[in-house]
Amino acid sequence: MILSDRDIRKYIEQGKITIEPFLPECVQPASVDLHLDRTFLVFDTVNHYIIDVRQPVEGLMRRIVIEDEQPFILHPGEFALGLVKEITGVGNDVVGRLEGKSSLGRLGIIIHATAGYLDPGNRLQLTLELSNVGKLPVKLYYGMPIAQISFSTMTSACEQPYNTGKLNSKYYGAREPQASQMWRNFPEKAQDND
Repeated sequence: MILSDRDIRKYIEQGKITIEPFLPECVQPASVDLHLDRTFLVFDTVNHYIIDVRQPVEGLMRRIVIEDEQPFILHPGEFALGLVKEITGVGNDVVGRLEGKSSLGRLGIIIHATAGYLDPGNRLQLTLELSNVGKLPVKLYYGMPIAQISFSTMTSACEQPYNTGKLNSKYYGAREPQASQMWRNFPEKAQDND
């Protein structure tokens, strides 16, 4: 069941949902608006031409940090990892679903490729998988509304929350954009062959 504005506020008061900093005016009828942080990771396409999912990719990316009034320019066809400014977390019986803002979608900005899910037990600055599918570059600014998150209750609390060691939780508690950790899903033998 998707939580209403009244239930979102109640769950925040009860500690079942955390949003820091929490601005009451950002609560919408069934979601909470989140804002863009200042750190981004972009692929270095000048020095690299292919990604091997069996290998770490941190070395293929460079970090960009913008100042308060400095824009991050996302060009057509480009992809960047970013963060929401807020630290967002849910208890073991709640999930979050990150979605874009309609006004940005109308400019061709997509805020996540596939990872729009906040697992039970996780608490982090949510990663944005930003892309521009439009025809013109778009300037994005620190602190601007970039996304919205809705929350749903589960039928019962999960047995193994995201932060459980057995789950190989690669991005738990992230406070910086993190490059893909897909390579960790492959046996070491496959990684050593290259």
